[in-house]
Amino acid sequence: MNPPPTDTPATSQGGAPGSIAAAGPVPPTPATPPRGPDPRPADPRWARPALLALLLVTAVLYLWSLSASGYANQFYSAAVQAGSESWKAFFFGSSDAANSITVDKPPAALWPMALSVRLFGLSSWAILVPEALMGVATVGVLYAAVRRRFGAGAGLLAGGALAVTPVAALMFRFNNPDALLCLLMVCAVAAVLRALADGRTKWLVLAGVCFGLGFLTKTLQAWLILPALAVVYACCAPVALRKRFGQLLLAGLAMVVSGGWWVAIVELWPASSRPYIGGSQHNSFLELTFGYNGLGRINGNETGSVGGGGGRRGGGGWGETGITRLFSADMGGQISWLLPAALILLVVAVVVLCRARRAVAAEQAAQRAEFLAWGGALLMTFTTFSFMSGIFHQYYNIALAPYVAALVGMGATLMWRRAGRLGASVLAVTVAVTAAWSYVLLNRSPEWLPWLRWTVLVLGLLAALGLLLSLWSGAPAREQDEAPAEDGAPTTPQEPTVPHAPHAPHAPHAPHAPRVPRVAGRLAVIAAGVGLATSLAGPVAYTLDTVNTPKGGSIITAGPSVQGGMGGPGGGRFPGGRMPGKWRGNTNGGTAAGAFGGAPGTGGGQAAGQTRPQAQGGRSQGRPGQAGRPAFPAGPGGAALGKRAGRMGGMGGLLNGSKVSAKAEALLEKDAADYTWAAAAIGSQNAASYQLATQKPVMAIGGFNGSDPSPTLDQFKKYVADGKIHYFLAGGREGAGGREGSARAGGFGGRGGPGGGTGGSSKITSWVEKNFTKVTVGSATCYDLTARKG
Repeated sequence: MNPPPTDTPATSQGGAPGSIAAAGPVPPTPATPPRGPDPRPADPRWARPALLALLLVTAVLYLWSLSASGYANQFYSAAVQAGSESWKAFFFGSSDAANSITVDKPPAALWPMALSVRLFGLSSWAILVPEALMGVATVGVLYAAVRRRFGAGAGLLAGGALAVTPVAALMFRFNNPDALLCLLMVCAVAAVLRALADGRTKWLVLAGVCFGLGFLTKTLQAWLILPALAVVYACCAPVALRKRFGQLLLAGLAMVVSGGWWVAIVELWPASSRPYIGGSQHNSFLELTFGYNGLGRINGNETGSVGGGGGRRGGGGWGETGITRLFSADMGGQISWLLPAALILLVVAVVVLCRARRAVAAEQAAQRAEFLAWGGALLMTFTTFSFMSGIFHQYYNIALAPYVAALVGMGATLMWRRAGRLGASVLAVTVAVTAAWSYVLLNRSPEWLPWLRWTVLVLGLLAALGLLLSLWSGAPAREQDEAPAEDGAPTTPQEPTVPHAPHAPHAPHAPHAPRVPRVAGRLAVIAAGVGLATSLAGPVAYTLDTVNTPKGGSIITAGPSVQGGMGGPGGGRFPGGRMPGKWRGNTNGGTAAGAFGGAPGTGGGQAAGQTRPQAQGGRSQGRPGQAGRPAFPAGPGGAALGKRAGRMGGMGGLLNGSKVSAKAEALLEKDAADYTWAAAAIGSQNAASYQLATQKPVMAIGGFNGSDPSPTLDQFKKYVADGKIHYFLAGGREGAGGREGSARAGGFGGRGGPGGGTGGSSKITSWVEKNFTKVTVGSATCYDLTARKG
């Protein structure tokens, strides 16, 4: 490609201006990949202080009262503690430092937390602060990605919308893998956008590395948006078609290498000298990837899971599937506040940008590509989440949060700059729809801030009306503004030149640019400000409620209780959306034990023996359970899961950790150095509680659900004969099912565990119960594996 002509006159060898002939032949300039103009606008003075303020507020929001949640999800906290003690456990993601079994995910999300604990010691802060910092980084990366082509205002709007999305505030203060995955996906999209801007291969390779690391965080979920981004790049990249496919192949190679190195080591490592792969039935990470964590999540056939293995229709035990799933009672308040606005703005923006004028065709094509990238990521994730039949929790929706925020920031800015009938009308409709939907979401919690829903609705509709009135007030000027250009596309007073292109004059300084009447302009600004405030009022209120409520256990939600919310893994609805008697609805603080037959309100966020009391779940998801009868709701999947929970003697220890008394802690710590495992317990959550309280390895029999065939009965007998395990912890927690969980039922593993595993935990329980001496310490029942009966 020839370089563009220069305005600088040619010079002779002596330095004076002269002709090309006098200067001699000009050596050819090497060809370079075609690049579009630098899309970065010159930031106004307020941009950097505003960004710093946004990041500071986000950090305060995500760090505020962070330790109130204790160890949060003890399942992952125990693995973090193990990784801080053993580099082998660190590498594999083992649940204990003695490496009996891994968590049911790859270990990348555990590594930052484990390194933090190695540096600062085991505490709630050391575990959760890395997650909060990931949230701040995600907001910063999203700002940079959106700002690059749409300006600082759009970037601030996108970053702010992400920061106050309830499910984002929830998960960036929690220790599940979703926080790191969200950061990596935003980085991947940002890298693809840079590649779309200049065609450089390095950005696409960087995106591939992000996808590879995302795979090591949460396996195949990281690749949900991969097809959409690949198609957008193949269609819109500013390089030759052949080169595009070559770049995509290189990016794919980078993804395979960055994500596959760990998988190859694990699969080639002798199984006898590494921990069992949790979540699999045959000790294989590939089986875990494509089964329990892969296709099983899509079709519901998840052997070994809670309520898994059935391939049921309509989501089975995880709620109804369909296009409205993410707008439902238990999902809507987590993510859908701005989802209608994002979809409206996506459609309008793509249509508008397809009608590009010749003068700005390249710039608008680049903007359109960015809308397609963020929109494709949103639609792929939305569709998958809406129709998947396997395990699906409310907090998964954090994956959608950055895509929604980006589209809102970009779309609102684009419409605002189009000072004409279309821009004002679209913004008015978007504000009105958002206000109405916010009212619906807030009305699902009628006893919580009842004034807010009416305020949002009324002010939102008034803001929409103000935007329309500003259009009518400025009608004569705007009609003049919208005289058709050569290709039939309307011109606007803010688009006489390429928006944000370098050296392009701003619209107000363009010659003969018509102006909107001053009154109409002021009215538009006021209406837009009110519309923005009302659109964010609902999510901000939900987020503040989330930040002020401790969270603990395996299933957590953002915001207050809602009518018709999910009462447990069953996902069914209570009749009429209300409980018999006083309505309680969904939990405010995660999965309360009361919903699973345990003591109501005990959240299990902090093991006993710590200085902070047990994290409280706030309001229970369901009515307090009775002995052996967990309070699962009526509805699809609820009754079946309730039966399983009944056989398990309550699910308090499956989804939340146990409450460890000081006496039980002292018992396990005594002579613990003489054993490989201080104790063994059915299920990872119960084992995690004792491990975190004592900081001694505790074997999780059967993994998370108690249904993995690890160890087998013969292996367990050998461990006992070799003197490697001191105690066996029977049953679950105090209050589970109104009493200790049934040891004879295999604790919460049950007869083969809730997911229909092999029944190894039940056989181990029966063998221990038959052959060893029972020791009761407070509410805990243990068996001393060094003291046989008789």
